[in-house]
Amino acid sequence: MKKINVGIIGFGNVGSGVVKILQERNSLLSQKVGLGIQVKRISDIDLLSKRNVRIDKNILTKDALDIINDPQIDIVAELIGGIHPAKEYILGALKKGKNIVTANKALLALHGKELFASASDCGKNIYFEASVGAGIPIIKSLKEGLVANRFSNIYGIVNGTSNFILSQMSNNNCSFNEALKEAKAKGFAEKDPTLDIEGIDSAHKLVILTYLCFGKLISLDDVYIEGVSRISLADINYAKELNLCVKLLAIAKKDGDSLGARVHPTLIPNEHMLASVDEVNNAIYVSSDLAGNLLFYGPGAGQLSAASAVVSDIVDLTNDIKAGLFRSTLNIIPDKSIKRLSKIDEIQSRYYIRLMALDKPGVLAKISGILSKFGISIASVTQKERRKTQSVPIVMIIHEAKEKNLREALQIIDRLDIIKEKSVAIRMEKA
Repeated sequence: MKKINVGIIGFGNVGSGVVKILQERNSLLSQKVGLGIQVKRISDIDLLSKRNVRIDKNILTKDALDIINDPQIDIVAELIGGIHPAKEYILGALKKGKNIVTANKALLALHGKELFASASDCGKNIYFEASVGAGIPIIKSLKEGLVANRFSNIYGIVNGTSNFILSQMSNNNCSFNEALKEAKAKGFAEKDPTLDIEGIDSAHKLVILTYLCFGKLISLDDVYIEGVSRISLADINYAKELNLCVKLLAIAKKDGDSLGARVHPTLIPNEHMLASVDEVNNAIYVSSDLAGNLLFYGPGAGQLSAASAVVSDIVDLTNDIKAGLFRSTLNIIPDKSIKRLSKIDEIQSRYYIRLMALDKPGVLAKISGILSKFGISIASVTQKERRKTQSVPIVMIIHEAKEKNLREALQIIDRLDIIKEKSVAIRMEKA
């Protein structure tokens, strides 16, 4: 049986998972594809650490160029992550006539335009199912299963670390720092969790989802990004009283001729499908014109979950090679009705606001007066405690208002002598 040779750059958690699946499911995959799939070469700068898979040590190398320059290798899986040298490896492999599989969402978000153009010029492909949602088949579903659909909205819980932290805070009544410590202890958070808790990882994935749904490969600078590090246990518990929960959502919305992309903590009703997505699970909620509202759900991280998606891409490319096909990654057609990208200041939303104010007469009147000057009306207000000479939380729900107006009003309110902490404002979505 003819074999397709695969080179794997990066023999870490996901890379070793890919090798494990290709070994253990080799017979099954060969029967399904009609070709053998063989790992011919593996490169990693660390060849000493133990992996949960047995391999012939002769196929190991520290030099990725041994894979890129090998004329017998048909598919290269880039699984090292980061920007450099991953970008150079992918471009080099494309020029050597190899198809690419990658899980590198940051690289695609920042340099996807250049990489996809290079792939097209070389008559090769870049497949990237594992870049969003690990094993959740969202990429293939958007590209193929929903190919006839037009999309209006995407709402995604696409970062398992942040979702785990918010879930811990809600379910175990613990602080943000306590939940983050638990996430690190369980291996769900990196030593430096900034990319996760500040929403940057979610933004990388939103760039990819926006490209697939709307045909626009936007810049990361076009995405408004706000993380979860300022969400307190008090906010979580106040939300519960309102039958709401806090989730870090990646949102892309089409509104007339504009498209907005944003990542931020969001209050959603407890009855919404995304509200029940807990722990490290991911979910992407897509609104389409033909198939309706769809939810894609599953583990958003984990060795075998991500490796499953990488193997799926390898099998797809093997089928393409077998059939002599070139299915361009760039067969995505831009939505020509979208003329511009909207900014966060333009959105209209309801808001949850928490203010820490001195407990004295006239405080609410002063705050509501400032909001009124900006055309902002209050749906409900609650002063949660009464303590003389100390600041107390005031929780408000604001009727739909323009973001720009609310931010300007809060800047003035935050400068008042009666306000002792910077205000917290969380957008509310019905989805």
